[in-house]
Amino acid sequence: MGVADMKTAHDPRVSIVTHSLGSCVAVAVCDPVFSVGGILHFQLPSSEQNEEKAARNPFMFADTGIPLLMARVCSEGGCKERLRVKLVGGANIMDKQGFFNIGKRNYTEARKILWRLGYSITAEDVGGESWRTIELRVGSGRLMVKNNVREYTI
Repeated sequence: MGVADMKTAHDPRVSIVTHSLGSCVAVAVCDPVFSVGGILHFQLPSSEQNEEKAARNPFMFADTGIPLLMARVCSEGGCKERLRVKLVGGANIMDKQGFFNIGKRNYTEARKILWRLGYSITAEDVGGESWRTIELRVGSGRLMVKNNVREYTI
Protein backbone atom coordinates (compact mmCIF):
# COMPACT_ATOMS: atom_id res chain seq x y z
CA MET A 1 0.00 0.00 0.00
CA GLY A 2 1.12 3.56 -0.52
CA VAL A 3 1.20 6.88 1.26
CA ALA A 4 -2.22 8.42 2.00
CA ASP A 5 -3.79 4.99 1.71
CA MET A 6 -5.75 2.48 3.77
CA LYS A 7 -6.03 -1.29 3.46
CA THR A 8 -8.00 -3.82 5.48
CA ALA A 9 -8.17 -7.61 5.40
CA HIS A 10 -10.27 -10.35 6.94
CA ASP A 11 -8.04 -13.36 6.34
CA PRO A 12 -5.51 -14.83 8.81
CA ARG A 13 -3.08 -15.62 5.97
CA VAL A 14 -2.82 -11.99 4.82
CA SER A 15 -0.15 -9.45 5.69
CA ILE A 16 -0.54 -5.74 4.98
CA VAL A 17 2.66 -3.82 4.27
CA THR A 18 3.40 -0.12 3.97
CA HIS A 19 6.74 1.53 3.20
CA SER A 20 8.31 4.97 3.56
CA LEU A 21 7.02 5.93 6.99
CA GLY A 22 8.97 9.08 7.70
CA SER A 23 7.00 11.95 9.21
CA CYS A 24 3.85 10.08 8.16
CA VAL A 25 2.17 7.91 10.78
CA ALA A 26 0.67 4.47 10.31
CA VAL A 27 -2.22 3.34 12.47
CA ALA A 28 -2.25 -0.46 12.51
CA VAL A 29 -5.35 -2.12 13.95
CA CYS A 30 -6.06 -5.81 14.45
CA ASP A 31 -8.57 -8.12 16.11
CA PRO A 32 -6.52 -11.34 16.18
CA VAL A 33 -9.46 -13.40 17.49
CA PHE A 34 -11.54 -12.64 14.41
CA SER A 35 -8.52 -12.23 12.06
CA VAL A 36 -9.44 -8.80 10.79
CA GLY A 37 -7.13 -5.81 10.60
CA GLY A 38 -5.98 -2.80 8.68
CA ILE A 39 -3.46 -0.02 8.27
CA LEU A 40 -3.93 3.67 7.58
CA HIS A 41 -0.81 5.50 6.30
CA PHE A 42 -1.59 9.20 6.66
CA GLN A 43 0.55 12.25 5.79
CA LEU A 44 -0.89 15.22 7.66
CA PRO A 45 -2.75 15.79 10.93
CA SER A 46 -5.74 17.88 9.90
CA SER A 47 -7.99 18.07 6.85
CA GLU A 48 -8.66 21.73 7.68
CA GLN A 49 -5.42 22.43 5.81
CA ASN A 50 -7.07 21.38 2.54
CA GLU A 51 -10.70 20.24 2.66
CA GLU A 52 -10.77 19.72 -1.11
CA LYS A 53 -7.92 17.19 -0.92
CA ALA A 54 -9.60 15.53 2.07
CA ALA A 55 -12.78 15.08 0.04
CA ARG A 56 -10.78 13.41 -2.76
CA ASN A 57 -8.60 11.30 -0.44
CA PRO A 58 -9.62 11.18 3.24
CA PHE A 59 -6.71 8.82 3.97
CA MET A 60 -4.25 11.70 3.59
CA PHE A 61 -5.26 13.17 6.97
CA ALA A 62 -5.48 11.79 10.51
CA ASP A 63 -8.81 13.39 11.33
CA THR A 64 -10.59 11.95 8.30
CA GLY A 65 -8.69 8.67 7.86
CA ILE A 66 -8.60 7.26 11.40
CA PRO A 67 -12.39 7.18 11.90
CA LEU A 68 -12.76 5.47 8.50
CA LEU A 69 -10.15 2.82 9.37
CA MET A 70 -11.77 2.02 12.71
CA ALA A 71 -15.25 1.88 11.19
CA ARG A 72 -14.10 -0.39 8.35
CA VAL A 73 -12.30 -2.85 10.65
CA CYS A 74 -15.35 -3.02 12.94
CA SER A 75 -17.73 -3.42 9.98
CA GLU A 76 -15.63 -6.38 8.81
CA GLY A 77 -16.13 -8.08 12.19
CA GLY A 78 -13.52 -6.54 14.46
CA CYS A 79 -14.62 -6.09 18.07
CA LYS A 80 -13.79 -2.62 19.43
CA GLU A 81 -12.90 -4.01 22.86
CA ARG A 82 -10.42 -6.52 21.38
CA LEU A 83 -8.72 -4.26 18.87
CA ARG A 84 -4.98 -3.84 19.20
CA VAL A 85 -4.05 -0.35 18.04
CA LYS A 86 -0.42 0.44 17.21
CA LEU A 87 1.22 3.64 15.96
CA VAL A 88 4.42 3.77 13.91
CA GLY A 89 6.25 6.66 12.23
CA GLY A 90 6.20 10.34 13.09
CA ALA A 91 9.93 10.69 12.50
CA ASN A 92 11.80 13.93 12.00
CA ILE A 93 13.26 13.18 8.57
CA MET A 94 13.71 16.36 6.57
CA ASP A 95 13.07 19.05 9.18
CA LYS A 96 16.22 18.82 11.30
CA GLN A 97 15.58 22.20 12.95
CA GLY A 98 12.09 21.07 13.98
CA PHE A 99 10.46 24.08 12.36
CA PHE A 100 7.40 22.23 11.06
CA ASN A 101 7.38 19.21 13.41
CA ILE A 102 5.07 17.31 11.03
CA GLY A 103 5.95 13.92 12.50
CA LYS A 104 5.29 15.04 16.05
CA ARG A 105 2.06 16.79 15.02
CA ASN A 106 0.89 13.67 13.16
CA TYR A 107 1.57 11.48 16.19
CA THR A 108 -0.13 13.88 18.62
CA GLU A 109 -3.22 14.18 16.43
CA ALA A 110 -3.49 10.40 16.03
CA ARG A 111 -3.40 9.93 19.81
CA LYS A 112 -6.08 12.60 20.31
CA ILE A 113 -8.41 11.11 17.70
CA LEU A 114 -8.03 7.57 19.01
CA TRP A 115 -8.69 8.77 22.56
CA ARG A 116 -11.82 10.66 21.43
CA LEU A 117 -13.05 7.53 19.64
CA GLY A 118 -12.48 5.44 22.78
CA TYR A 119 -9.48 3.36 21.68
CA SER A 120 -6.37 2.56 23.71
CA ILE A 121 -2.97 2.37 22.04
CA THR A 122 -1.35 -0.99 22.77
CA ALA A 123 2.09 -0.26 21.27
CA GLU A 124 3.96 2.43 19.41
CA ASP A 125 7.28 3.07 17.70
CA VAL A 126 7.42 6.77 16.89
CA GLY A 127 9.85 9.64 16.50
CA GLY A 128 13.53 9.38 15.73
CA GLU A 129 15.14 10.17 12.41
CA SER A 130 14.80 6.99 10.36
CA TRP A 131 12.31 5.71 7.82
CA ARG A 132 10.27 2.62 8.66
CA THR A 133 8.49 -0.18 6.84
CA ILE A 134 5.79 -2.14 8.64
CA GLU A 135 4.01 -5.44 8.07
CA LEU A 136 0.79 -6.29 9.91
CA ARG A 137 0.17 -10.03 10.14
CA VAL A 138 -3.60 -10.16 10.35
CA GLY A 139 -3.85 -13.68 11.80
CA SER A 140 -1.65 -13.01 14.82
CA GLY A 141 -1.87 -9.24 15.14
CA ARG A 142 1.93 -9.03 15.14
CA LEU A 143 3.37 -5.84 13.70
CA MET A 144 6.84 -6.17 12.20
CA VAL A 145 8.84 -2.94 11.98
CA LYS A 146 11.95 -2.51 9.87
CA ASN A 147 14.20 0.55 9.80
CA ASN A 148 17.67 1.16 8.40
CA VAL A 149 19.27 -0.62 11.38
CA ARG A 150 17.10 -3.58 12.40
CA GLU A 151 13.83 -5.50 12.21
CA TYR A 152 11.67 -6.04 15.30
CA THR A 153 8.12 -6.73 16.47
CA ILE A 154 5.88 -4.42 18.47
